[in-house]
Amino acid sequence: MKIVTTPDPRLRTKCKKVNHIDDEIRQIVDDMIKNSLEWEKKHEFEVSAALAAPQLGYDRRIIIVRDDMDNKENANFVPLLNPEVIKTEGKTLYDFEGCLSVPNYYGKVPRPAKARIKAQTIDGQEVRIKADGFLARTLLHEIDHLNGILFIDHIKGVKNAFFRLNDKGDLVPVDYDKEIANNKDLYPDDED
Repeated sequence: MKIVTTPDPRLRTKCKKVNHIDDEIRQIVDDMIKNSLEWEKKHEFEVSAALAAPQLGYDRRIIIVRDDMDNKENANFVPLLNPEVIKTEGKTLYDFEGCLSVPNYYGKVPRPAKARIKAQTIDGQEVRIKADGFLARTLLHEIDHLNGILFIDHIKGVKNAFFRLNDKGDLVPVDYDKEIANNKDLYPDDED
């Protein structure tokens, strides 16, 4: 299975709720974990911290989040079904985000410092998560995917917010006017 990338319209649609947890849903979760790890093997400087179902073309409200986002050796992910943002709070923080579905670009994206999330586990148990820092950012990023929103939508028009990795693994700014402003792969619905 291949990671769905921009400008694929499946990334821009609101996903359907998971009503029953069955073998199909378990298979989607397994596919998500497998593809996250396969992608990561091909990207020396990057970690697959999380993934949303539409990034593999599945129209389901499912995300997976890595147990330990700082340890590439830890291949354990937590699946969350039907995650919802209950509340966000704290200062708006700007930090870097990347996305498997937006290859070659990173952004300095504003997000609330804290988030409260409600979801179901793969066993059908309701969980409530209080998250801050990078975990809050990651959960909000993935839940955005389930609503057809990409991180680039939060920084559209912000000329100094886009970056890419150089061959040493460092983030370097990109020329917004040359690479981003009229990029139909990133913003296919923009009119000229």
